[in-house]
Amino acid sequence: MRVMKWSMIALAVSAGTSQFAMASAQDDAKGFIEDSTLTAKTRAMYMNRDYKDGVGNTRRPAGTNTTGTANKLSGYREDTGISELLTYTSGFTQGTVGFGLDAMAMGSVKLDGGSGTSGNGLFATNGSGEPENTQSKLAGAAKLRISNTVLKYGNQFVSSPVFTTDDGRLLPEVATGTLITSNEIKGLELIGGRFTALSAQTGMGRDTINGRDGTTGAQRAGLSAANIAGATYSGFDNLVLAVHASDVEDYWKKQYVNVFYTLPLSDKQSLSLDFNGYRSKDDGKKLNGELDNRVWSLAAAYTFEAHKFTLAYQKSSGQTGYNYGVDGGGTVYLANSVQISDFVGKDEKSWQARYDLNMASFGVPGLSFMTRYTRGSGVSVPDSSSDGKEHEWDVEAKYVVQEGPAKDLSFRVRNAIYRGSNADYRGTNYDNLNDTRVIVEYPLNIL
Repeated sequence: MRVMKWSMIALAVSAGTSQFAMASAQDDAKGFIEDSTLTAKTRAMYMNRDYKDGVGNTRRPAGTNTTGTANKLSGYREDTGISELLTYTSGFTQGTVGFGLDAMAMGSVKLDGGSGTSGNGLFATNGSGEPENTQSKLAGAAKLRISNTVLKYGNQFVSSPVFTTDDGRLLPEVATGTLITSNEIKGLELIGGRFTALSAQTGMGRDTINGRDGTTGAQRAGLSAANIAGATYSGFDNLVLAVHASDVEDYWKKQYVNVFYTLPLSDKQSLSLDFNGYRSKDDGKKLNGELDNRVWSLAAAYTFEAHKFTLAYQKSSGQTGYNYGVDGGGTVYLANSVQISDFVGKDEKSWQARYDLNMASFGVPGLSFMTRYTRGSGVSVPDSSSDGKEHEWDVEAKYVVQEGPAKDLSFRVRNAIYRGSNADYRGTNYDNLNDTRVIVEYPLNIL
């Protein structure tokens, strides 16, 4: 990885004096107000999880948080809610250094779900174990731009293979810190940042960390600081290269590499290869336990008109499995990270077969289908004489309105059937789980 990283930097330096140099975006700044945007995203979500073995939820009388033999395990979680996310993005003031502000307001309302069936990560819970009826949050960030380099400080969404805020429930995670994004050379993006807090999808405060299944985990030692750096180069024909690294203080250090290549075969056919790899090692106080892992995946996808066929293989090795969460609930850029499982147990090997269908070719633009099957085996489980195994079957349908007043309104249905045997590397029993989600989303550009 280090060789690749320095090779990319050398390439960037040599390219800076050639045709790769880019015009300054700041020179084209129209002003703070003139370039402003305001968007609203409404999301309604129904989600249920049926734990066939009866684990998952403790059914208790409403308004209490008692335990005992009278409170039986229901094994069923069901929640419904609606959320609103308003995002304001200002333009930059004119001049050599541009100044701007971003702001966000978000909130959610519970439509259905009680203490006996909650736990899907849609809502926070109060001291009695009941889901909150409403919750809201305001946040903002200041930003500066010089040429094609932007420095942003405050509350923000982050998308990096080593630090990603998750948006898989009603509301997204929000990170607090500084991020620098530089696009001074055509095809090359450099990022660097330091984040000191992370608010979970159900957390309106700081440092509430999500579990890997997306549900809110217990309040653990908070994120002290996460330092990240990365480079992505897309200047080659049909080839994208990326390297990223992070140092999450007192948790772990990670390095990531990605190679994505597309081979056009004809106007209607293409073949793509996508390699992703992580190297992770615990650090400092090891607040989330030991971590010593190497995991990689390789996916090959063949596209023919409306059809896309994908095969993927993934392998995990080292003293532990892969771990994430304190560095963002979406920090797992691997082919076999699917709806329920990530297939990242210690020594686990997994494969996936996937099929996508775009119905635009059949006269129904906006309608698409997907199904995939993923199977993992060879999971080394502590204090067990046999290896674990797991498999998951996912089906999804989505429709996006293409025109008219409801343009971009989307309807999405997702279903997963997960079965495992002695593959309990998450810390919670997930054997025999069915998961169904219905998501309706409407993005609206106000400004």
